[in-house]
Amino acid sequence: MEISPVLEAFIKILIVVLIILLPAVTFLGVWLERKLSAWIQNRIGPNRLGPYGLFQMFADIPKLFFKEDIVPAAANKFVHSLGPMISLTIAFSTFAVMPFGDTLPIVINGVTHNIKLQIADVNIALLYVLALSSLAVYGITLSGWSSNNKYSLLGGIRSSAQMISYELSLGLSIIGIVMLNNSLQLDEIVKAQGGYYLFGVLPNWNIFVQPIGFVTFVVAMFAETNRLPFDLPEAEPELVAGYHTEYTGMKFGMFMLSEYLAMFFAASMISTLYLGGWQVPYIEYLGLSPFAVSLLQVGAFFTKFVLIVVFFMVVRWSMPRFRYDQLMNLGWKVMLPLSLLNIALTGLFILKPILTWFN
Repeated sequence: MEISPVLEAFIKILIVVLIILLPAVTFLGVWLERKLSAWIQNRIGPNRLGPYGLFQMFADIPKLFFKEDIVPAAANKFVHSLGPMISLTIAFSTFAVMPFGDTLPIVINGVTHNIKLQIADVNIALLYVLALSSLAVYGITLSGWSSNNKYSLLGGIRSSAQMISYELSLGLSIIGIVMLNNSLQLDEIVKAQGGYYLFGVLPNWNIFVQPIGFVTFVVAMFAETNRLPFDLPEAEPELVAGYHTEYTGMKFGMFMLSEYLAMFFAASMISTLYLGGWQVPYIEYLGLSPFAVSLLQVGAFFTKFVLIVVFFMVVRWSMPRFRYDQLMNLGWKVMLPLSLLNIALTGLFILKPILTWFN
């Protein structure tokens, strides 16, 4: 019995959206950030609803649904509603090509089916991701413009300048990986990070092979997600709340949800491109069954994912934001040259065997 590709994709979408992303964002993500920020600032954090305040979101989410949806009289009402929808749709769509594991062997009617743990395995996954991340700026910019509020407009303009500036470094930092792997498929990039080097000790992860690319990619991802120290689009001291100043209720909740999804996407990309994704070092020596190997690989991916998310949260509550001129200087005078240097060094690394052969 063959599983219909459409049915398989539909089931994967339901699992990723309803079981992984929404509960992780609305419950664990927000709760973890509130607890971490409280710990860093010597506070208690949510502690009233449920053990350790775990049920706090059962109060916060209905509150957002029942709050009044206020739209300024002079706002463009259609675009005002369209902005958060664009941001949320793009945030969800980026996970369509993310490999959460290799394959999962499932027996149906005595036949073993190897289910690929990825919604869509496309051969231009990296281009798809970069294209969607570049479209994300429209949701924020249109929201700032449509509100007919000068502070919102400034937040939208800041966001467009920031995201366009850092998208250059983001795209260029990945080119080194593409040069080494000759592939734009995320699962192929993960598979290429298997094995070991340096006398068989270090895993062949791109964080060790492409350290400059890793640093530039992580910094660019912080800027792309609009989180501290790069939260200039919503800087409270000078912009009140930036592009979402005029948003209330669930429209504001959609922006908050898309911001968390963007952070989760950034953590997934960092794990996939530079930390081996679902690769587990020395797993071949454990003698596990294929099913156990698959579960361990999925667990490894989410362990790396959670650690990166925690890192994002700790940075947010530990560092002040950059000034706008510092933000631009870092993007154009530091990040861009470093990304170009990484491409040049990667090219020399690839060219070296060829030069040796000619000599």
